[in-house]
Amino acid sequence: MIKKMLQSVLRIIIGVFVAIPSLLYPFLYFSQERLLFIQQDMADTQLSWIQNTYPHTEEIQIMTPDHVRLQGWYIKNGSEQPAPLIIYFGGNSEEISSHIRDSNYLNNWSLLLVNYRGYGLSEGEPSEQNFFNDAVLLYDTFSKRTDINANRIVAFGRSLGTGVAVYLASKRPKLSGVILVSPYDSIQNLAQKVYPYVPVSLLLKHPFDVISLAPSIKSPLFALIAQHDSVIPSSNSLALIKAWGGVTHQQLIPNTNHHNISMSDMYWTYIMDFLNSVK
Repeated sequence: MIKKMLQSVLRIIIGVFVAIPSLLYPFLYFSQERLLFIQQDMADTQLSWIQNTYPHTEEIQIMTPDHVRLQGWYIKNGSEQPAPLIIYFGGNSEEISSHIRDSNYLNNWSLLLVNYRGYGLSEGEPSEQNFFNDAVLLYDTFSKRTDINANRIVAFGRSLGTGVAVYLASKRPKLSGVILVSPYDSIQNLAQKVYPYVPVSLLLKHPFDVISLAPSIKSPLFALIAQHDSVIPSSNSLALIKAWGGVTHQQLIPNTNHHNISMSDMYWTYIMDFLNSVK
């Protein structure tokens, strides 16, 4: 009797171990875009706010080679001609128009904000390769404008967008600097920490393996790390910084986390100090 009970319990345990992967792995594979790319729409009220608050902002629409329309804004700062430029790449749940207000901190630096595919008013579907290709397209398009100093362009990425900025730096070595807020070494490494018993490398379609690109990059790097970042642990940020091929600077922001790091009183001071050092 006891033997039969133990056999039944054993069959149940084996069944559970078989069932969990068969249910979990397909869920993770087919839902990863929804988990990684949290697409945000832009409200009509946001358009009105931009038009009323920043009337000199230039709305941008760019057609990609595969006929997808990207939408965003170019904010010209100061009177310097041609002007230095920051190209900003946001996090995985950012509708980028709210960052127009960041131009208030940037003195004579102009700012380019373009929503990822599927975000805001940009068309298309998000993916790692689409983000990478579009970043290069933005740089190539704006570096040719006569009102922009092609020798003073900085890539600025936050969270997921740090990987996009790193990719751009690997493809366009003329970038005069790279700013990364909450950077990571790879999405694969981050996901493996969250799902330690899952074969992430076999399931992940968008690995963002940017640490493999870092050694070839010579542009100076400035990285900002939140002291209590539970989304991207500092160990992942430091791994990328250590692998960087050029000069690096890093700053730990005390008493901040992944979501509120930009609210630190010193956040823009540190960024402007770096930008002022870029030649």
